[in-house]
Amino acid sequence: MLDNISIDFDHKPEVIAFFDEPTNTFSYVVKDPSSNACAVVDSVMEIDYAAGRLSLVGADKIIQYIRDNKLSLEWIIETHVHADHLSAAPYIQEALGGQIGIGANITVVQETFGKIFNAGTEFARDGSQFDKLFNDGDEYHVGNMLCRAIHTPGHTPACMTHIMGDAAFVGDTLFMPDGGTARADFPGGDAAVLYQSIQRVLSLPDETRLFMCHDYMPGGREVEYETTVGAEKQSNIHVHVGTSEAQFVAMREARDATLGMPRLILPSLQVNMRAGHLPGADDNGTVYLKLPLNVL
Repeated sequence: MLDNISIDFDHKPEVIAFFDEPTNTFSYVVKDPSSNACAVVDSVMEIDYAAGRLSLVGADKIIQYIRDNKLSLEWIIETHVHADHLSAAPYIQEALGGQIGIGANITVVQETFGKIFNAGTEFARDGSQFDKLFNDGDEYHVGNMLCRAIHTPGHTPACMTHIMGDAAFVGDTLFMPDGGTARADFPGGDAAVLYQSIQRVLSLPDETRLFMCHDYMPGGREVEYETTVGAEKQSNIHVHVGTSEAQFVAMREARDATLGMPRLILPSLQVNMRAGHLPGADDNGTVYLKLPLNVL
């Protein structure tokens, strides 16, 4: 539980969402209400997988928004090592500065997937590709706004929820109430651990704003990205109040067994475990992404 975590309701950051429709991913610009400082959460670099072509249309929109509003970028936050989209963090950092941060258990993810992709000794597995590795409870600031990183594993070992003022960015831990919760069957995932992490988030005050990393528009409704702790506790279809850990684990494991791998998991993990950097070029000057067979 987060008994020692108080939410700063006096700091209500302005949150601007950018939606990448092909991956159903939200990126956010989060502005300190008392200064021009901001953070970017979960940026996207587009990939045409069939053609092997990368683009940065969404990242350019974020960069332009920050420049147009004369904001100062201090942090580029990854809530976890995403398996469904590639990060644009280095590109945004090159344009605007800021520190790239992720959970300290990135080293666990790097060790696991470094082996899967046979990345070799040139691939550091110590998280050094990132500027900051957050441990549970670490505090930092965006301008004058106090922020906290809370370890919420289960979907992946390195998942963190970032609390900025009265807003919490939950990554893939939770979806909108009618969307439920994240899968827990990737390497290093665990449904029971995910349940416990969700309880940490749901122990925050009911009025805490929650911002999703994804929305899949169940039932064909319009896309949504913001809810509250109270709404999740009342009506999340997978983990509302009264749902036991055993019930959740049984549901989650049964549901996960029916799911295919995300379309972009193999390119995404190779890039995101490197903080959004591409692998080094081969001796012909071309960068390649690997396609390991019969592994996942």
